[in-house]
Amino acid sequence: QVQLVESGGGLVQPGGSLRLSCAASGSIFSINAMGWYRRAPGKQRELVAVITGRGTTNYADSVKGRFTISRDNAKNTVYLQMNSLKPEDTAVYYCNADLIRVGSSRPAVYWGQGTQVTVSS
Repeated sequence: QVQLVESGGGLVQPGGSLRLSCAASGSIFSINAMGWYRRAPGKQRELVAVITGRGTTNYADSVKGRFTISRDNAKNTVYLQMNSLKPEDTAVYYCNADLIRVGSSRPAVYWGQGTQVTVSS
């Protein structure tokens, strides 16, 4: 059994900051890439940022320079530091992890339950 649990969402004013966390737990052998996605009302889910096991990062153009993804491999946790937040960043944010379970030879993708981020004055 593998679980991803997000935390850190909430209501923030435009220009403010939030830090999301996502901890993976369970029978995990190794974790490859970890990422953050979001789904805004009436829109499809989109990639926000991803970080590989070696620390290579990639960001959506809309968040470059404002958001920073990082990970703590010892804690199986990925973070998303969000600065200069805009109303259009309002969405449910989901983390995912491409990982190999103990006893398995093939990677699989797991998702968290999502955390709401609302940017409004």
